[in-house]
Amino acid sequence: MPSKVKFGVIGAGKIGGHHARNLAKLPEVDLVGVCDTNLWRAQLAAWKANSVAVRDYRDMVGKVDAVVIAVPTPQHHEVGAAFLEGGAHCLIEKPLAASVEEAKALLALSESKAVVLQVGHVERFNPAVLEAIPYVRSPRYITVERLGPYDPRMSHIGVVLDLMIHDLDILLTLVGSEVESIEAVGAHLISPHEDIANVRVRFRTGCVANLTASRVSFEKCRKLRIFQKDSYISLDYANTALKIYKRKVPVIKSLRDVEIIRPKLTQAEPIRNELVHFIDCIRHNRKPWPSGEHGMEALKLALQISDELERYEVTGHHAARPLVPTWLQGLRSIAKDVGKELLP
Repeated sequence: MPSKVKFGVIGAGKIGGHHARNLAKLPEVDLVGVCDTNLWRAQLAAWKANSVAVRDYRDMVGKVDAVVIAVPTPQHHEVGAAFLEGGAHCLIEKPLAASVEEAKALLALSESKAVVLQVGHVERFNPAVLEAIPYVRSPRYITVERLGPYDPRMSHIGVVLDLMIHDLDILLTLVGSEVESIEAVGAHLISPHEDIANVRVRFRTGCVANLTASRVSFEKCRKLRIFQKDSYISLDYANTALKIYKRKVPVIKSLRDVEIIRPKLTQAEPIRNELVHFIDCIRHNRKPWPSGEHGMEALKLALQISDELERYEVTGHHAARPLVPTWLQGLRSIAKDVGKELLP
């Protein structure tokens, strides 16, 4: 491997732009180009990263050692397969693909071409998550909240594949057990897919996880709480904060019997940690932590939840009379009248 890894970024949206910006700062990287079908957007991201803009990803196949693929989910398989066939290492943003079949095909290609396939589960590289993992021992109950405002660029998938899949990947990693049952309910308020969902996952170990994901919230909230026999772990993804509450004695009589641990966390950007790990795997021929296999397992669980939501969605778009709120119908009507796509 040359002293510098030739990289390309495919997709110059919000996430692709973050990747390009971070890659440009890594001394071991030569950012060959930033690609997007919207050439203006590609040029803007490329300019910020001191690179060049490309309109068609096919023009980069065979010219790079590695790529970050940050295109819409339905194109993950097409673009990923082209670069894997061309012998390039691929970091594909989550979810790995739009279906399990497409994910399997990408895995098979990476193995046959002997190249690294990493999935963009960036929360694994959050300093709070990295520091919390050693404290997790046989969790019994886990709660997760991931709430934020609506982003029209993700309207092609539901909130489970958009946001909750981050936490599903973390859950599968922390619990290390097969899923026994799933209960899910959700509603679509703005997009054609579910925009809010609540899911309860039971694992064979007996652990129960309750997850809420929403993209119709005005404020961001990304928190994980883990309850286990002798401790409670509170993690804030967004603010990179972590606290561990541990029992000092068998019977707690006051707060003095509880030890509060506040691990010192680095403030490194998770996406930078993710890219450094990817490059390390390329250079040393290692299996990435969020490997293609891990990405496929998270995708399987997310799709199972999506199927369950189709059955129990509160405002199911397959229902005879969708319960779309009157206020939302009004906003859509106004948007149509003024000729602006304010809402889908």
